[in-house]
Amino acid sequence: MRKELIQSNPSVMMGKPVVAGTRVTVELILEKLGAGESIDQILEEHPRLTREGVLAAIRFGSKVLRADVEYPVAEPVS
Repeated sequence: MRKELIQSNPSVMMGKPVVAGTRVTVELILEKLGAGESIDQILEEHPRLTREGVLAAIRFGSKVLRADVEYPVAEPVS
C-alpha cells in the first residue's frame, strides 16, 4: 500500500492538509509557487520537504478545485 503524501490531522496545523512528515501546508506551497518561488527555492527553505511532496501538494490543490463547488468572485470595482 502506498503512503499518502498529503495528510490532514486535527492536531497538526489545525487540520489543514500538510505534506506527510512535515508541518508544511499545501496552502503555503501553493502561495509560494503563486508568488513566483521555484520548487528548488521552496525545498531550500524547508529541508524536510521533498520534490515529490511539493508535486503532491500541487496535485492535491488541483483535485480539490475540481469539486462541484461555487467559488464567489468579487465584482470589479469601477
